[in-house]
Amino acid sequence: MRDTVAIVGGGLTGLALAWHLNRAGVPFHLYEARSRLGGRIQTAMRDGAGFDLGPSWFWPGQPRMAQLVNALGLERFDQWAEGALLYETEQGEVIRDRGFSSMQGSYRVRGGMGALVSRLAAQLPESAITLSAPVREVSAAGGLTFEDGQTVEAARTVLALPPRLAAELVRGSEFSPVQIAALQGVPTWMAGHAKLVAVYQKPFWREDGLSGDVMSRRGPMVEIHDAGSGDNGALFGFLGVPPAVRAGQRAAVIEACVAQLGRVFGSRASAPLAVFYTDWAEEEFTSVETDRQPLTHHPAYGRPETLKAAPGDRVCFAGTELAPEMGGYLEGALASAEEAADWVLAG
Repeated sequence: MRDTVAIVGGGLTGLALAWHLNRAGVPFHLYEARSRLGGRIQTAMRDGAGFDLGPSWFWPGQPRMAQLVNALGLERFDQWAEGALLYETEQGEVIRDRGFSSMQGSYRVRGGMGALVSRLAAQLPESAITLSAPVREVSAAGGLTFEDGQTVEAARTVLALPPRLAAELVRGSEFSPVQIAALQGVPTWMAGHAKLVAVYQKPFWREDGLSGDVMSRRGPMVEIHDAGSGDNGALFGFLGVPPAVRAGQRAAVIEACVAQLGRVFGSRASAPLAVFYTDWAEEEFTSVETDRQPLTHHPAYGRPETLKAAPGDRVCFAGTELAPEMGGYLEGALASAEEAADWVLAG
C-alpha cells in the first residue's frame, strides 16, 4: 500500500478519481463506508427501471457529465416537462397553470444515476475497492485508521467526502484548526433533505395534461416532479418537513406523502405500486448534525485557500462542495475528481 493512492469515499468524485488513476496506470485503493457505491447517488430499481433518491438531473452546459454518459455508453433523455403545473395552497386548494415546469431542459439518465455508478465501477479492478470500510481517522501523513482498528499507510490519500465528514476524520491529527474550521464551514449539499418516489403502472397525469410538477404550500412535499422513463410512471417529491420533525417517522411521512399525491393528482395517485423513501439527514455517511437544517439557497461553493493541496502534501480534500466550478452538482463532483487526479499525477 505504500506506493498506492488511497481514496476514501465511493461517491461520484471518488469513483471518477479512481477511473482517472486507473486509466493513467496509477495504483489505488478505494474505501467506502457503506455497503454500496454511489454516496449521495442512490437509485431504487423496480422491473428494470431506475428511480433516483439522490440527484436526478444534469443540464446543458455541463460537459463532463455529457462526456461521461457518452463514454460509458449510457442514454440520456429529457426531463418530462409537457403540461400544466399544479399549485397547492396552504388550505389544500389545487390550482392549475400557476407557474411553469421548473426542470424543463434538464437531462436524466436511463436506468437512473445509479447506472452511472455501476458502469464506472465496472471499469475498475474489483480488488481495488473495499466496501463496508468506515475510516475513523486520517493523519496528515495520509495514514488511515478504520473502525475495526486496522491501519493502512498510503503514498497519498484523497478524502472524496463532504467536507464536514472529512473534518470528523482529521480532527485528532496534525491538521491545523484553521483547516478543520474551513472544512466544518462548508455545508453539505442536500444533506438536510428527504426524497420520496411513488411508482405507478403508467404516468396517468400526462393524460390529464399535467407535467407532474407541483409546488405546494401545504406539504409534506413542497416540490414534486415527474420521475418516469419510457412507459412507466413515477412521481418524486422533496420534503418540506424539517429533519427534526420527520426523524424516526418514516411510516407516517410516507403515508402523508401518498395522501398528498392523492389530493393533488386524484384517487389513482393514492395507490402506488411501490414507494421509495430516503431521508439524507439520517444518513450517517452523508450528514452531520450541523447539516440537518435544509439549505434555503445554493451556496457559493469552492475550495477555501487553506484547503488547497500543495504538490508535497500527502492528503487532498475532494468532493463537489470543493469543486472549482459547478459546486454541489454532479458536474462539480467530476470537476473535483479531475482536480484531485491532477494533484496525484503532479506528485
